[in-house]
Amino acid sequence: MAKTKIVVIQLKEIIYTVIFAALGILLILLLIFMFRDKDEETAETETALYTAGTYSSTITLNDMALNLVVVVDKNHINKVSIENIDESITMMYPLLEPSLDSIAMQLYDDVPLEQVELSEDKKYTQQLLLDAIAIALEKAKAGQ
Repeated sequence: MAKTKIVVIQLKEIIYTVIFAALGILLILLLIFMFRDKDEETAETETALYTAGTYSSTITLNDMALNLVVVVDKNHINKVSIENIDESITMMYPLLEPSLDSIAMQLYDDVPLEQVELSEDKKYTQQLLLDAIAIALEKAKAGQ
């Protein structure tokens, strides 16, 4: 006959073992997440196109200065608008706002500035706006 062995384990030892094992696993996971986040942050900053913020450039029409404002985040153009436009400018240049809207919609869809399609009937106005947007985006370039 085989001898029967009785092992006595106290409940206190089981609780301590489970707590130390859980703390060990938690410590390992914490170290993994800490080092992984640093690697991802450096990769994101290397690929950023712009420094997030609001940038502006000036357009002069008939001795009136208009501020073209471009709002960007790290990799995307969020808003393109003209700040101090008054009614007399919109009356004298009726293609200004529709041209800006057409360009802005393409830029919001991540079309590069060089590949923005210009309309035949508004191409000079749109080119003027594209040049001003390019100046503002040059200020926004990451690493400057």
